[in-house]
Amino acid sequence: MSEQLSLLGETRATDRLFFALFPDPGTAERIAALAAQLRQRHGLTGPALAAERFHITLSHLGDYHGLPADIVAKARQAGDQVSAPAFRPHFDRAGSFAGRSGNRPFVLQSRESETVVTAFQRTLGRAMMAVGLGRKAGPYSPHVTLLYDDAMILVHPVEPVTWTAGEFVLVHSLLGQTRHVILDRWPLGAE
Repeated sequence: MSEQLSLLGETRATDRLFFALFPDPGTAERIAALAAQLRQRHGLTGPALAAERFHITLSHLGDYHGLPADIVAKARQAGDQVSAPAFRPHFDRAGSFAGRSGNRPFVLQSRESETVVTAFQRTLGRAMMAVGLGRKAGPYSPHVTLLYDDAMILVHPVEPVTWTAGEFVLVHSLLGQTRHVILDRWPLGAE
């Protein structure tokens, strides 16, 4: 039985599991430079995330107290079922998502509602459902979080950011420690 947190918040989460896409190091540095420019332009005071933390979350698998072996095993089964070509995420807008005051995500997003990332996320979702992991997904908005801030910045165009996604990964995030541990990775086929 998984140790997922109850809705009553009886146990404090220490661990998060999710599938993600990470940009290559060069792209992560370009995103960091763009984040610094946007932070200055908008007078944001929240610190930018470290370049190695920039990612696109494909599917959040839950927050837990301890790492649930059964969920990790099912996630690995789902990852093993996915076969897809490499693709190019594309982000050409930046703006804030609604959130708690002082903790609003300022993100890169795409002007298009249907993207290659959205299509891949649905493929992964079907594999997760096939192994008994997950549920019918709600709306999905691919994005890369740059920082968290109190300000609410309207979505606006930015210099496009793109890279070739050659793999997707299963991530164990140690909550409160700003650490991501990659538990497994799956290559995507040639373009």
